[in-house]
Amino acid sequence: MEDQSLVAEIFLPISLIVIMVSLGLGLTPDDFKRVVLYPKGVAIGLANLLLISPLLAFGMAELFVLPAALAVGMVLLGSSPGGATANMFTHLARGDVALSVTMTAISSVAAVVTVPLFIGLAVSHFGSGLESDPEMLGIVARVFTITLIPLAIGMFVRSRRPDWVERNYEKARMAAIVVLVLTIIIAIAVEHDTVLDNFTEVAGATIALNVVAMTISFTVAKLSRLSDRQATAISMELGIHNATLAIAVAATISTQLAIPAAVYSTFMFVTAGILARIMYRRNADSEEPVAATATSAS
Repeated sequence: MEDQSLVAEIFLPISLIVIMVSLGLGLTPDDFKRVVLYPKGVAIGLANLLLISPLLAFGMAELFVLPAALAVGMVLLGSSPGGATANMFTHLARGDVALSVTMTAISSVAAVVTVPLFIGLAVSHFGSGLESDPEMLGIVARVFTITLIPLAIGMFVRSRRPDWVERNYEKARMAAIVVLVLTIIIAIAVEHDTVLDNFTEVAGATIALNVVAMTISFTVAKLSRLSDRQATAISMELGIHNATLAIAVAATISTQLAIPAAVYSTFMFVTAGILARIMYRRNADSEEPVAATATSAS
């Protein structure tokens, strides 16, 4: 229990802060302005990310009959924003990186409201399976402290020291990826007994959430007449959540809630890599130039 408390109170929040600062280093005010400039692509992407994904998480928790704590953790995962890694995979797939970055930025800010909201709904629906239900105002405060503040710090550093950020951004991003991997390993190690006891159900539910969310989001984007590059960006955002946020928030309540996000993180790069490989040639063969993809969103 002492080790779990140490992980929840110190390591995971610090890990998320490192990742969010690195994300902020890659953002500028223009990434937020695209909401007004190119509303269609951003609106469809955020609707998938902020509404469809959490609802799918509810559905998968029900379908796979997860215990209450794991069901709440599943919804927490589904309501988590996209992450910087989604931007990287969008780039590898020759998708619309500008759209991806904008969705990550907006959803990270919105997480202060959406994550506590869906946790509250999940606890009301499934129960928590814990000794006491989580206190929502405390979750709001924690999400704000470990996401928006470090995000703002990263953006501030970029605005004041753009040359330094340009030289060191790739190092910061790689450091964030290393921290993400360590966070996943530690989260699984701390709750290894529960992971092993529920692995089949949790793995099935998280894999289903990943594949279905990516498929639906890509389909919705195409039915909305967005380009392949934009559909790629939206699908990547749905496939690669900020799992560290889900794990960090979960661990401050109960490390059991972190299990779905930890298990999800072990294979989300595989499915994202497969999509990137499929879309790389398709996007490369498109006649529409990358710089113009955002324009068609309006």
